[in-house]
Amino acid sequence: MAAHRGIILGSPFPFRGKGRIGVLFRCLRQPQRVTAVCMKKILCLFFVIWASELKAQSPFYQGKTITVVAGVSAGSVYDLYTRLLTAHMGKHISGQPTFVVQNMTGAGSIIAANHLYNISKPDGLTIGAVQPTIFFNQLLKQPEVKFDWSKFGWIGSLDKSDWLLYLRSDLPYRSLAEVRQAALPPKCGSTGAGTSESYFPKLLEETIGSKFTVVAGYKGGGEIDLAVERGELQCRAFTIQAFYSREPYHTWRKNNFVRIVMQTGRTRDPRLPETPTLQELMDEFKTPDAARRLVPLVMAGGEFGRPIIAPPGLAPDRMKILRAAFMTTMKDAEFIAEAKSKNLDITPTRGEDLEALAKDVVMQPAEMVERLKILMSQ
Repeated sequence: MAAHRGIILGSPFPFRGKGRIGVLFRCLRQPQRVTAVCMKKILCLFFVIWASELKAQSPFYQGKTITVVAGVSAGSVYDLYTRLLTAHMGKHISGQPTFVVQNMTGAGSIIAANHLYNISKPDGLTIGAVQPTIFFNQLLKQPEVKFDWSKFGWIGSLDKSDWLLYLRSDLPYRSLAEVRQAALPPKCGSTGAGTSESYFPKLLEETIGSKFTVVAGYKGGGEIDLAVERGELQCRAFTIQAFYSREPYHTWRKNNFVRIVMQTGRTRDPRLPETPTLQELMDEFKTPDAARRLVPLVMAGGEFGRPIIAPPGLAPDRMKILRAAFMTTMKDAEFIAEAKSKNLDITPTRGEDLEALAKDVVMQPAEMVERLKILMSQ
């Protein structure tokens, strides 16, 4: 016991350290001489050690801001989904970071995707929201593409998307069968190559023979809709969800401003019971097998839905945090209630599943890529 006391109090093993540690041991060696000054120094040392430990254990995201680079226009449906997510996801991440959405439009989200892939740091503080079909541009080896779709970090998707095509109801065409006979093809708007607005009218020409003229270069879906209202355009292909989520579509439906002539789901959407599916139309017009084989690849964009991605090379532990927070947000009661109030459907897909799909779609045989090239060049 005496030896034990000697060790603690320092009698047989004098300590000659310097700094705060030296002060601590000198005070402990001579407890009878512990003064108020000594006690103050001891307490100060313990505080420094405690603060260091606390800092080491603080969550990475504490006090941080996550920027979401959104390759879609402000106010678009995809933008609404993105802002809905960012309003709720932070509370499901340890440290509760804040989120900021940065809209970076242009080239149908390719500019945003290039930025995420080549400029944004893979530190978990920058993520993105891009159009789900720009992998077409990669398959076609278009020079503006500076990314590899399969190498993005896949966090999750908020909704799977089936599409529709609308025509102004004052056009003389009531169906795609009548569009096939049109002397002057209707003009459909597009934000750029690789978007559903661009390739879907061309897919209809490839599969059922209905011809359209695609006018590209609009900055967002809102501009396309305004052009339709002005009469510059007559049609647009985009998601069913978007058509039922916001203005001007509520007013359009009320006034019968447009007519829906096609939808892509395997079965008819309950909101569009009179509108034929693409599968029904291909059966009606006896689409050849070669053209039918192109449809699953083109439709993969709907499987990606509204993806949230990260720059390549994100550390696995941070990807795990973001994926877990994303899926937890999808079950959050407040998130679900707000989505419902905004007429936004939530049918989430895990990041792991999107990652597998991304690797699959970029591995296409040369024959399929050539058919896609022909489709996109029409």
